[in-house]
Amino acid sequence: MSNPSSRPASAPLFLDSDDSAESPSAGQSVGLIGESEAVFATDNLEFAEAQLECYLQDRASVSPDWRHYFDELRVVDSGLTPESMRTPFQSQSIFRRLVSPTRGADGDSASAANAALLQERLEQLIRSYRIRGHVVANIDPLNAERPRPAELDPGFYGFNDEHMDREFSTEWSGGPDVRTLRDMVDWLQTTYCRSIGVQYMHIDSLQVRKWLETRMEKTANRLRLSRSEQLRILERLSDAVVFEEFVQKKYVGAKSFSLEGAESLIPLLDIAIEHAGSQGIELMVLGMAHRGRLNVLANIMGKKPSKIFREFDDVDPQLKMGRGDVKYHLGYSSDRMTSSGQNVHLTLCFNPSHLEFVNPVALGRLRAKQDRTGDNERQKTCCILIHGDAAFAGEGVVQETLNLSELPGYQTGGTLHIIVNNQIGFTTSPSEGRSCAYATDVARMLQVPIFHVNGEDPEAVAQVIHLAMDFRQRFQRDVVIDMYCFRRRGHNESDEPAFTQPTMYQVIRSRETVFNSFLDSLVSLNEVSREEGLDIVARRAQALEEELKEARREGFQYLEDSGGGVWQGYFGGIAATADNPDTTIDADALAHLMAELTTPPVDFNPHRKAQAILSARRLMGQGEQLFDWGGAELAAFGSLVKSGVRLRFSGQDVRRGTFSHRHAALFDCNNGQMWIGLADAAASPDLVEIYNSPLSEVGVLGFEYGYSLDCPDGLVIWEAQFGDFVNVAQVIIDQFIASAEDKWKRLSGLVMLLPHGMEGAGPEHSSARLERFLAMAAEDNIQVCYPSSAAQYFHMLRRQAFRKWKKPLIVMTPKSLLRSRDASSDISELTSGSFQEVLADSTVDPTSVSRVLLCTGKLYYELAAMREELGCQDTAIVRIEQLYPFPAAALDEILAAFPDNASIFWVQEEPRNQGAWGFLRMRFGERLLDKYPFRGISRPESASPATGSATSHKIEQQTILKQAFELE
Repeated sequence: MSNPSSRPASAPLFLDSDDSAESPSAGQSVGLIGESEAVFATDNLEFAEAQLECYLQDRASVSPDWRHYFDELRVVDSGLTPESMRTPFQSQSIFRRLVSPTRGADGDSASAANAALLQERLEQLIRSYRIRGHVVANIDPLNAERPRPAELDPGFYGFNDEHMDREFSTEWSGGPDVRTLRDMVDWLQTTYCRSIGVQYMHIDSLQVRKWLETRMEKTANRLRLSRSEQLRILERLSDAVVFEEFVQKKYVGAKSFSLEGAESLIPLLDIAIEHAGSQGIELMVLGMAHRGRLNVLANIMGKKPSKIFREFDDVDPQLKMGRGDVKYHLGYSSDRMTSSGQNVHLTLCFNPSHLEFVNPVALGRLRAKQDRTGDNERQKTCCILIHGDAAFAGEGVVQETLNLSELPGYQTGGTLHIIVNNQIGFTTSPSEGRSCAYATDVARMLQVPIFHVNGEDPEAVAQVIHLAMDFRQRFQRDVVIDMYCFRRRGHNESDEPAFTQPTMYQVIRSRETVFNSFLDSLVSLNEVSREEGLDIVARRAQALEEELKEARREGFQYLEDSGGGVWQGYFGGIAATADNPDTTIDADALAHLMAELTTPPVDFNPHRKAQAILSARRLMGQGEQLFDWGGAELAAFGSLVKSGVRLRFSGQDVRRGTFSHRHAALFDCNNGQMWIGLADAAASPDLVEIYNSPLSEVGVLGFEYGYSLDCPDGLVIWEAQFGDFVNVAQVIIDQFIASAEDKWKRLSGLVMLLPHGMEGAGPEHSSARLERFLAMAAEDNIQVCYPSSAAQYFHMLRRQAFRKWKKPLIVMTPKSLLRSRDASSDISELTSGSFQEVLADSTVDPTSVSRVLLCTGKLYYELAAMREELGCQDTAIVRIEQLYPFPAAALDEILAAFPDNASIFWVQEEPRNQGAWGFLRMRFGERLLDKYPFRGISRPESASPATGSATSHKIEQQTILKQAFELE
């Protein structure tokens, strides 16, 4: 045996690593035992046993204090050997008997000590079931073998047949105060190993664990259903089963991504909504992938099956030319009256095939709804996310979404996660798809329970959903239901799953539907007659036949969502219809606003450099100093929130700003207290939300996009730390932001601020990949802007907030220009004017111009400096401030002032295959606006955005400038 001092104090004594949360920490002391009882402590017992084993092998191997202690206990006379110490519970028994204060006393005392020891063993057995019972729970409807851990066997604790009918105190557990060991084992099996397996012992809070134990153990984790509840479940199962069978029969081979094998999802959702209504929940947002979506739309969301069948028939192609989406991606909203008379509004989010990426979108939508309705306590709303097992374990956005759950900027009061566990991902088995035991293991990062349940046991499903909804309401945390089921067909209806899982599908094909098995169970209990069950099926089938007739009726009109509610009065479509609201602000109001925004509370002590920034911004408001980028942004934000416009702004380090230019939140140097001046200046403090986000792009951008879907009258902004990192969130951009209006008629006014510009900082700190956004630009779906001055930025933000024409706004924001005097603006440029999509060159005589340089961003100032240095009065520099929708008419008007033979060049600092050049060349070819010869000047094409050498960068930048003026 190794020296005990090398054994970690944190190692659990009798349980496996699943108990790590309860083990003594590595730093805990296990010092010399002064009293016999001290060795019983969890912290000390293992160390003491290790010392004892060493003592039995060699008295000299332990310290004199320990040697004296064991000599006093007469260990040698006890018959204890090193070998017996290797049987954990026997060594514990003997060791406790050695140190027991009753040792050597009369028989009654010894008997009492033995009874106490047996009681402690029982407690260890119960604890093992609480920790490891899920491992052998009967949760798999396909009955796959699961090895039984030794610690769930009473014999592991020294119990034998003689103990099974012995009575023990059980007053601290659910049920009677006294039970036999046999009864206790049966009770533990029923509670933790029947059709429900629970993981909750990783939760640190004793209060939470005890609440769960009380709820589960008092009922043996079973829900006693009334006859009406049983009938309702049977009806919902019938809805699910009949719908799938009807679709398979009427649309043979058509893709529907059937719910067959997981039909219990429908009664589960039905119970969740009913229970939510009884808890006072008024609104629920659902997010799910395509599997089972049509069934949920028809049987939960209330979408008319005739509409779904019309989509299958696909007889209206003219309605979908170049737009729309497949039927199993579509969303829906409805109002549902529960059986208790509560109205619950349901929203099922639209969703792409990219699994799990709807998760943060759904949560963002819910948070926006909460903020809009004043549900600050997060008690009247709820989000349900339905996952697949392979995706939940495999997609990183799941972890990002879970991580948001407890953060103040993203909390929604707890999400109900439902994993429809088909035990397969397309053709990939769990052993190939994850390195952990359960698909849900990633959720153990949170302090929440995970309920594994057999989807073929509807009563167990009902118990779990009641328990999960109550947990969520009580603790306002996420909760996870892992519903084990199977996928009766392949990944889609034309797929053959037996190619890759032949034995699995032999078992599946032998199984009847969950409706039939549940009906059999109810019939055997005399709760329902078979005739009643068959009548339910017949009525459901007939109703679907009527819906199919309606779908195929001549003159059937498929009416789509009109986009009302909070979106009433807002619109999308082409840019020609866009409104251009007044974005100016009165000079006196601006001065007062900037004073208010730069005056912290009297007892507030900002950093001295922050105080200097406040002083400078106060002077900006008075017109005594130019507005820099941060000052103009603050003025835009402040003027909006003061007028009642909601501002939600998040991203990495946004409170201060990556480049220390914003300082929207200041911190007291003495006590760390935070002050946000915008909240003080707002019409209501609740209108201002500015949050530093976790180090996440896809999860946070998805959340903010979702928020924007329910906040058309606010300014919702996400800022990347550097624009280069935006590609981490490419799925949200491609599948939602750029295409949602075309696919789903969903509008968004989300703003994305992406720091961009070649400044010698290397390949990963130079480019927001402007070319990718321009490649996605079509049908006026997004706005792409590249403002070059503080005033332009000010007017652009206010225009976005006030416009009724709603489109996502992607902004290439500066870095070096943030403090540049050249890019700063006089107060008059804020109190007058508007955002100019093209900025003409007012410094040259247009009639003398022979060369016109078109550019964006900071390159303008470098070109202007070169022109001044060269004294070139025949060169005009025109800034394109909005690249999409491209302002052709405005540009044409400016170019018309130049001579017809003037040469037109596009100049960019990005490589030739990046930036805006490819977009412009594709759009205009060799003649700009079909009039002017058009050429480009840029860095050579490159596989990466920029060089890693600052010196090389300067050489390349100078080359571009020289080419622009024909010096090379």
